[in-house]
Amino acid sequence: MEWAAIFSEGRTVAFILLFTRFSALFMAVPIFSHMNIPVSIKAAMAFFFTIVFFNALPPIEIPMDGLSLTVAILGEMLFGLAVGTVLQLAYHVITFAGGQISFMMGFSLASAIDPQSGVSMPIVSQFLALLALMVLLEFDLHHWILLYASESIARVPLGGFMLTPTLFQYIVHAAGNMFVVGFMIAFPITALSMLADLIFGMLMKTMPQFNLLVIGMPIKIAVAFVVLMVTLAATLKIVMAQSQDAFNFLEKLL
Repeated sequence: MEWAAIFSEGRTVAFILLFTRFSALFMAVPIFSHMNIPVSIKAAMAFFFTIVFFNALPPIEIPMDGLSLTVAILGEMLFGLAVGTVLQLAYHVITFAGGQISFMMGFSLASAIDPQSGVSMPIVSQFLALLALMVLLEFDLHHWILLYASESIARVPLGGFMLTPTLFQYIVHAAGNMFVVGFMIAFPITALSMLADLIFGMLMKTMPQFNLLVIGMPIKIAVAFVVLMVTLAATLKIVMAQSQDAFNFLEKLL
């Protein structure tokens, strides 16, 4: 009788929906979505946490028909993708800033495959993104995500997640904020690079023998690296603040 209750229709559907929620989260949120983590490991983690949180599930209240179950599964996938989108927008502030810095330093063509996303990006963006990822790990972002998933089980019923205008408005705001904050992070290097271009232009007018490519570019790169190291701590604090704001919104979303 006990085994019959465990494998009842309602409990089986609840297990599938919870597994879908964790799977979508691990495929979308930072750290867990890292491309170097095999899909089999992500699936194993989703299965493990589904078993861990399964006993804490409240009774599900959805009709047991094909259409309702399909909508519920899609809702769980949308929940994970929505949470991942909000957190990724906060995280990619640093990669956008790195792209602007690479352009001003003349490193736009120096690209490499980013192990986090699997796409090609400038090496400065990759350096800053990996550094920000280590800082987020140091401040237990992965634990925040797991705690949020645990809290969502109690506050968002399985199959009951709905996209709201508030979520769309925040995503649009976060996308615009990514550009604004990214430009703000890159502004010191951008301003100094423009000032250096102005000075080099005046030198070339007064001293035509001045070779900009041989002398000017190494100076610009050296100055940009010095400014980058000086502002690095403030940059990482901005990334942490953006991640905190994203979690504050996600908490209101529950």
